[in-house]
Amino acid sequence: MQNPPSLECWFEFGSNYSYLSVMRIEFLARDAGIPLVWKPFLLGPIFRDFGWESSPFVLQPAKGRYMWRDMEREAAKYDLPFRKPSVFPRLAVLPMRVAALGATEPWMGEFCRRVMRQNWVDDFDINAPHHVAAALEGLVADPQAILAAAQTDDNKLRLRGFTDEARDRGIFGAPTFFVGEEMFWGNDRLQDALAWAGRCAPASLL
Repeated sequence: MQNPPSLECWFEFGSNYSYLSVMRIEFLARDAGIPLVWKPFLLGPIFRDFGWESSPFVLQPAKGRYMWRDMEREAAKYDLPFRKPSVFPRLAVLPMRVAALGATEPWMGEFCRRVMRQNWVDDFDINAPHHVAAALEGLVADPQAILAAAQTDDNKLRLRGFTDEARDRGIFGAPTFFVGEEMFWGNDRLQDALAWAGRCAPASLL
């Protein structure tokens, strides 16, 4: 029997629209019977390829003003709490390394939601080790051991590999979703990606 197609979620903790998707995607995919594959990657190197040293929402003030109001509207639509962070974009290398380490672990979804809440609701420094450890608390037996493993050279290369793969596949922003080779960009395309995966699933699985 064929397996249903998976939904890849390419995201970054510092990405505002990734927040809206990461908070919902695990539950939506589960309800749709679509396997979810987490793909953490760093936006900074992608943006630098375009000659940008920061987010386009910073480089283009009018776009930034629009985005913050749009985030308020969209968060309200999804019944998600939201507070504009005092720092944007916020450094997220350490939690992204933990996400790279835990991408296939059962605690991944809840860890990601906790980090997103720290950034987009609590306005915490999500790159601070004590905040990352707090996001792991109760999900793993030893948060400090996970932090240590995340900082190994092998795991740093793992996150770099995710980022290189994102570049090679033509990803230019986050969140981005893939069903096979079909790409969907942006939180507003999450439902489209799920619907596409559903259409691609063998009839016997629907």
